[in-house]
Amino acid sequence: MALKHAPLTLKLAIVALGMFGFGFALVPLYDVFCDLTGINGKTATTAATAEAAVVDLSREIVIEFIARPNKQMPWLFKPEVTRMKVHPGEIHIMNYLAENPTQRLIIGQAVPSVSPGQAALYFHKIECFCFTQQHLAGGENMLMPLQFYIDPALPSQFSTITLSYTLYDVTSAWEGTAASAQLGE
Repeated sequence: MALKHAPLTLKLAIVALGMFGFGFALVPLYDVFCDLTGINGKTATTAATAEAAVVDLSREIVIEFIARPNKQMPWLFKPEVTRMKVHPGEIHIMNYLAENPTQRLIIGQAVPSVSPGQAALYFHKIECFCFTQQHLAGGENMLMPLQFYIDPALPSQFSTITLSYTLYDVTSAWEGTAASAQLGE
């Protein structure tokens, strides 16, 4: 009787393994899809060049800035301004404020997101604190600059873009990497 179900059991096991493998493949496939379409608001992780774009004075785009630390991140983190009106093609600089109220060194990494997601393709960061990890000793604070421009090719349907940063505590990952580097010496 058990041998009678062996082919079915084998097929079900293969299907289950295939589904498990597909589940692992979804994350990188989703990242590629988001990079190609601009959905999910992912912005570039490297600096854009400051191209001599023609400034479109006939349009004004409202940029909203949001900052929030992750639940495990004790830093105070906020933008200097929460809204800014810009013309596509203009280069702007604004700052985020960070303060470490603890008594220990904490290393932070900011992860940006743009909404609506399709607008992320037109939001170009020339300089951003999100490109590198930020080190703040206990009690220290700092201004973290963001230099950006909106591509004049931004479709006319977008009049407001929201740039949101979530700040994560990556101290333990950094300490683990530093310890591994010392062991490898």
